[in-house]
Amino acid sequence: MDIIFLHEYKLALVIGVYEWERRLPQTVQLDIEIGLPPSRAGETDRVEDTIDYGKVIQAIEASVQQKHFDLLEALAEHIAHLIRTDFKAPWVRLSITKLGMLRHIKRVGLTIERGSRP
Repeated sequence: MDIIFLHEYKLALVIGVYEWERRLPQTVQLDIEIGLPPSRAGETDRVEDTIDYGKVIQAIEASVQQKHFDLLEALAEHIAHLIRTDFKAPWVRLSITKLGMLRHIKRVGLTIERGSRP
């Protein structure tokens, strides 16, 4: 399986359970790996024959601005579902990290994997 990856993509949004977390947007870092459906992009050299990662970023940014998330788990599920549904990706691995959230902890986050790898 061919995999497109987007690493260290930073996104500012309001997320959190606690009141102090919801006062200002926080920066989260996304690391995304997207399994490509069977593709001829290597032969054709056409973006139409693959998943356009620019459109993936646009879709993520548009969708997270329309919805509030309390938990990283819910945000991760939302993004994974969007990628698998809108872009027909058979598999996605997504890590979301809150940067500098807690004293003495540089990063906190989670990783999910959805779909199946052939």
